[in-house]
Amino acid sequence: MTDGTAPISGFAPLRQKVFAVLWVATIVGNTGSFIRDVASSWLVADLSAAPAAVAMVQAAATLPIFLLAIPAGVLSDILDRRKFLIVIQFLLAAVSVGLMLLSTTGLQSVSSLIALTFVGGIGAALMAPTWQAIVPELVWKQDVKTAVALNSLGINISRAIGPAVGGLLLAYFGAAVTYGVDVISYVFVIAALIWWRRAATPDDALSEHFFGAFRAGLRYAKASRELHVVLLRATVFFAFASAVWALLPLVARNLLGGNAGFYGILLGAVGAGAIGGALIMPRLRARFDADALLLGAALVTAAVMAILSLAPPQWAAIVALLALGAAWITALTTLNGAAQAILPNWVRGRSLAIYLTVFNGAMTAGSLAWGAVAEATGIPLTLVIGAAGLAAAGLLFHLVKLPKGDADLVPSNHWPEPLTAQPVDDDCGPVLVLIEYNVDKTERPEFLKALAKLSNERRRDGAYGWGVTEDAADPERIVEWFMVESWAEHLRQHRRVSKADADVQQEVRRFHKGAEAPVVSHLLSINRPQQT
Repeated sequence: MTDGTAPISGFAPLRQKVFAVLWVATIVGNTGSFIRDVASSWLVADLSAAPAAVAMVQAAATLPIFLLAIPAGVLSDILDRRKFLIVIQFLLAAVSVGLMLLSTTGLQSVSSLIALTFVGGIGAALMAPTWQAIVPELVWKQDVKTAVALNSLGINISRAIGPAVGGLLLAYFGAAVTYGVDVISYVFVIAALIWWRRAATPDDALSEHFFGAFRAGLRYAKASRELHVVLLRATVFFAFASAVWALLPLVARNLLGGNAGFYGILLGAVGAGAIGGALIMPRLRARFDADALLLGAALVTAAVMAILSLAPPQWAAIVALLALGAAWITALTTLNGAAQAILPNWVRGRSLAIYLTVFNGAMTAGSLAWGAVAEATGIPLTLVIGAAGLAAAGLLFHLVKLPKGDADLVPSNHWPEPLTAQPVDDDCGPVLVLIEYNVDKTERPEFLKALAKLSNERRRDGAYGWGVTEDAADPERIVEWFMVESWAEHLRQHRRVSKADADVQQEVRRFHKGAEAPVVSHLLSINRPQQT
């Protein structure tokens, strides 16, 4: 949606009916998911006292997101998002029905719990990029950022309510009823999605297909050095911070002497702390940059882990987890905001899916690793090791600065369509593009430096090979070349060039001598004639 005048309010998107209905439905659905997760985490601790078993449930929930987030990001771009979400909701409802029936009949086991949690993780992996992608369809363009913030607030409202409700339901009514409440929550979400009448997507001759879009997303991620920094910082933080999440059920039971209701209160405290952190985030951002916020989040999380290792009174643990929630939302929003700021729209979903892959991969590997460490050394020492590692890593990687994300990524549309003698089939390829520059010898070093910057842009936007050559007969004639897998992909490459990239291209072209623009050639692959 791109029309309308939005009031200046943090809740302006809720005045748009479709967004408001789906936002409420999402809160209901996420609340049900947190209720289910509390039941599963506590139930596995009842079925097995081994820390590794508890950590396996956490890993089963996050591993599918690690494996499937990127394909899910591609699917969200090529399928009808509304129908896709409805199918996913039915899948998740079926998982909770299975958990409910197994708990009712007394047939629940660690294996079945891990297996169904894994299937639920598949549904979550498919759903996450799609929910993010539909936001611009639900609100006016000027309200998109506010709508994204409201979605984060909604998740934390669910995080505050769901665990507490789940713990109480589990303590007083048992696992079967707790899972049944989660099943009911999906009815609301499915009803809201069926009620939503999504506008039909217009046909586009250059629409991407699954494998092409998948490769384009990976090429962009491989060539984007700024994204590499965000992914590195995320991996380090979440790998160490995952210790507290993997072991929290055992901390609540063994170190703090609590029951299922107390465990739900602990998770509710995390959610309440996250809400508080989200509300004060604008003030924090006004005083500190992203690197300082991430360092602060790491140090606070490490301090909470150290406090929990001392088996404090239950009230002190609740206070500590309030701080953990604030630190956790600070880290999440800082890293997610850094990723959002450096991504152009055409690849945003796929690149965010890569970010989700790294996030959940770090959480999965961390959960398994910390579970093994706890088996060998005990829960308190494991928390101390994790806290020390997180604090040290936070200080060390503070030297690797997050990107500012201040480049103008709006498409420039300045690159003219290539001239052809006759129409070219979209699947024709690969395509070799040659750009000839005449550069004075004295300016060659500076020209090559500028051209090196341009090479990153070529690779991000679709090139899978890039190089620069000189003419042996005329050293001032320098040819830049790059390969694109098909003609259609090269046309998409024209669309993807941002205004910031256009500035880089202009910097390169200022070294070109002569009134005429550099000569551009497009060479198409042809099949070798069969020999008889």
